[in-house]
Amino acid sequence: MKIIEMVMPQMGESIMECTVLNWLKQPGEPVEADDSILEVATDKVDTEVPAPHSGVLVEWLVKEGDVVPIGSPVARIEVQNGSAKTPAQAPVIAPESQEEVNEEQAAQELEAKIESATTGVIDPVPAQQPAAAVTGDTNHRFYSPLVLSIAKEEGVSIEELAGITGTGAEDRVTKNDIISFIKNRSAKSPSAQVMPEAKTASAPQPRSVNGQDDIIEMNRMRKMIASRMVESLQVSAHVTSFVETDMTNIVLWRNNVKNDFKKQSGESITFTPILIEAVVKAIKDFPLINVSVEGDNIIVKKDINIGMAVALPDGNLIVPVIHQADQYNLVGLAKKVNDLANRARDNKLTAGDLAGGTYTISNIGSFGNIMGTPIIVQPQVAIMAFGTIEKKPAVIETPQGDLLGIRHKMFISHSYDHRVVDGALGGRFVKRVSDYLEQFELNRPIL
Repeated sequence: MKIIEMVMPQMGESIMECTVLNWLKQPGEPVEADDSILEVATDKVDTEVPAPHSGVLVEWLVKEGDVVPIGSPVARIEVQNGSAKTPAQAPVIAPESQEEVNEEQAAQELEAKIESATTGVIDPVPAQQPAAAVTGDTNHRFYSPLVLSIAKEEGVSIEELAGITGTGAEDRVTKNDIISFIKNRSAKSPSAQVMPEAKTASAPQPRSVNGQDDIIEMNRMRKMIASRMVESLQVSAHVTSFVETDMTNIVLWRNNVKNDFKKQSGESITFTPILIEAVVKAIKDFPLINVSVEGDNIIVKKDINIGMAVALPDGNLIVPVIHQADQYNLVGLAKKVNDLANRARDNKLTAGDLAGGTYTISNIGSFGNIMGTPIIVQPQVAIMAFGTIEKKPAVIETPQGDLLGIRHKMFISHSYDHRVVDGALGGRFVKRVSDYLEQFELNRPIL
């Protein structure tokens, strides 16, 4: 028998620490490899961490509510010699190899990047709104995705959430807190379900200095976004180029095929997968736009991983990633876009869904915006925003001469890092995306 140390595994790029929400196993209990042993929260998702080995949990090394750096030991497990099984997502440190693993973890942390959830422009998730538990949050209190998901399923209103006294770090409401509240609520009358006195004690409320202006303290998510937005502007030399694109063929094609597309593929077709397809084609033409910067080195990415900036209905921002987007046809892209959007709305994204982006897009047209100047997602070097599609009078060139007609037009905004992307590359890239969109075949088959 030997004792091994279980460490906090990697949760995705730029995630440097996790908050321990709940231990699912007690010291002395047997555990099987891949069994969930504790629940943690990152800045993006709540998730369960599996045991790396079968054996007996000997000791917790951290407590519920502790903020634990990635790679730090969290528990000790007694295992039989030769019986260890190490899942890919749960690295384990044996005492004799502690120094080597620490060096590896340090290298991983050095490569961790500011993540895609802090872009300057966002794309709202379409479709239905969630339950009241995740809307109308006026007290600016942070709730983890897991807590919001439980609240939605159990019909806990935002007012009730605000009334729960949190026992987690920074007084946050943990899974145990909300489950305890739900159990107690079932034994009380409806009038006793909301606890205004607890809300006053635990949730930051707007306060006034002069009786006119309210002062609202930033929650953790807003502080993080603010910090990373400023950091991105300090790191990258932002330049933005604009192109106006004729989207008429795409609008007409989508209007004509959307019902058949749904019947044949089982998926709804929005503009997003069509936009992503054009971006992927342009990246293949200009691979130096699909890079990152590390010191004086330019790292050219072989995979094309497209991040979609998404605004959740509760106001939080998240950027799921379509990995190897160049491997999908239009139907495949539609399936990925819809799947990520649905899981984002239901708070079911994993850390892997948010990691590894190499280029990001945002649909600011959803807000009625015609153009914008998006902020680059570090360590990427460019980001593209698509404005609203509007009908406009336009000159149409024909073999018989120029005509005046009504066309569906859209502005594309392309922000890029002028340290490594010159105006020629940045401008040619966005123009190539526009060209692919304008060349969309009106008679293109669905499959």
